[in-house]
Parts: sequence; structure tokens; C-alpha cells
Amino acid sequence: MVYKEGTGLSLPVEGQFPSLEGASGWLNSAPLTPADLRGKVVAVDFCTYTCINWIRSLPYVRAWAETYEDQGLVVIGVHTPEFSFERDVDNIRRALADMRVGYPIAIDSYYVVWNAFANHYWPALYLIDAEGRIRHHRFGENDYDESEVIIRRLLTDAGADDIGDDFAPVDPRGPEVQADWDSLETVETYLGYRQARNFASPGGVTSEVPRHYERPEILRPNHWALSGEWTIRREAAALNEPSGRIAFRFHARDLHLVMGPHDREHPIGFRVTVDGEPPRQARGTDVDADGSGTLIEQRMYQLIRQPGPIVDRVFEIEFLASGAEGFAFTFG
Repeated sequence: MVYKEGTGLSLPVEGQFPSLEGASGWLNSAPLTPADLRGKVVAVDFCTYTCINWIRSLPYVRAWAETYEDQGLVVIGVHTPEFSFERDVDNIRRALADMRVGYPIAIDSYYVVWNAFANHYWPALYLIDAEGRIRHHRFGENDYDESEVIIRRLLTDAGADDIGDDFAPVDPRGPEVQADWDSLETVETYLGYRQARNFASPGGVTSEVPRHYERPEILRPNHWALSGEWTIRREAAALNEPSGRIAFRFHARDLHLVMGPHDREHPIGFRVTVDGEPPRQARGTDVDADGSGTLIEQRMYQLIRQPGPIVDRVFEIEFLASGAEGFAFTFG
């Protein structure tokens, strides 16, 4: 895309750059402060590494960081966790390295920076001018062109004169590819009892107690079920015996599951099916064509990406050993 001057955007002052001192650590940088960044245009991007909405916005943020650094842009990711395992610095470091994130990351494990911005969303983007004033914000996905136009406008206002005409080249990979919004009819679904809904196993959820669950013969659209012995905890459903399964009837191109082994020293094999068959051409990036995969770490796994047509499908995953934990399904 080619940038055109004279957009006529109105950029009111929304507030001052809040403190970053609440960060419990930093990746890819020494600690930064608003005073350190005076004279730079700053993009603050709130993230958590398992969030599919943030993952799909990442190619744009990453491209801005790489393209406009020499013109005076500093991108700062603020990693504020949704799940407790996302407080683990090793988990964060490994995940963001795999996602090719090289810009500074403030680790905000206790929501101090989140609260300083009065933020409520992942992803959330705040654009700050060279004088330390918030001039624009964006919650959620999309509107990337508008955000980039504003970044370029703020850089120009700060004195950059070699921005060029073309927008930053975006290179999404795997789950970073934008959702098929026209076919997406199934919403994010949590497996822990704190936010679980549409659970179809007979008897419903039993919290914090090991129990044998069964899958009903028929799953209604957008409902899920367990089979085998599981303990449904606040954040996750945890498997107590081998060969436990999770089934979900969904309507979307992509299916992801935030999951992992309870003990990262003991990987767990799994198999997935779609309508009772191996996924083959519908496999996601974390699954072989025959449906096999391995839980190695706690993260979001892309299990299904359908080539079409997109209709209701029944997904099932079987874990070959105990210790698997499932946190949330997301779709695209």
C-alpha cells in the first residue's frame, strides 16, 4: 500500500504517557521510561502470548517496529498475562522469540502498567507523540492502515523526512493470518470453571474434583465435552489418566487450543480428528496430516486450518498420557 499525505486526521491529546516503572522485568531492552523516550514516537502494544487476537495483530506491529525504527519509532510490547503460566518469564521469552519479536517487552505480570494505562483489552495499541502525549488508541484487531497512517503522521510531525511512500511489508505466518470473518461462527471458549460455558458432558462441570466425564452422542453447535477422568480447575481442564479426550462442534476455518503439559519435562503426544477422520489437508501448523502432535510447552496450538468448505465440524483431540491441561479454544 502507498501512503498518501493530507489524510486530515484529527489527533486529540488523550493523556500523558503513563509510567512503565511497574514492569517486573524487560526483554530485548534495558528498562525504559517516558523520559528516556522523549523525542521518539512510541507505540505501546498490550499483549499476552496465547491471545489469538493479539497474534493476528502481531505481523503489523512487528513490521512497524522494523520499518520505522530508523525514522524514530520505538515499539514497546507490554506483556500482561491472561493465564497464570503466562507469568513465567521463560515461557514469555521462548514464545516471543518463536514469534520473531525483537522489540522491547515490558513484563507486566501483576497488571501495574495495565492499570497505569487504565487498559482493559488484548490487543490494545497506544500511539504516543514525541512530546510524550497519547494521540491515538486502538482496541482489538483491524484498522491497521489507520494506525500506520497515524504513526507516519506523528513521525513526520517529529521531524522525520525520509519515511518513503510504501507502507511496511507485512509477513503473517501460520496462526498470524487474518481470520476468515465471513465463516467464523464459533467464539472463544474457556475450559476452566471460572469462565466455562456450553459444556455438554452429562452432569455438567464438577469443580476441583477428579471425575469421569463422557461425551454425549450428539454435540450441539458450539458445544464441547470431555471423556475420561479429568479435574476441571479454575483456569483449565486437567487430564488425570491417559486417553482422555476433548470434543468440540465448531464452525470456523481455524481451530486453536491453548494447552500444555503440566510438567514441561514430560511432553505428551496427542491425536486430532475432524468428523472422525485425520485432518489431512485441514491440519494446522502444530499437527501432522495424520493428526498427530506433541504437547511440549504451554502455549496456543493451531490444530485445524480448513481449506473449505466451512461448515459445522466435530473436532476431537485425544491425549496419550496424563498431565495434559486445556485452557481455551479460539477460532479464526
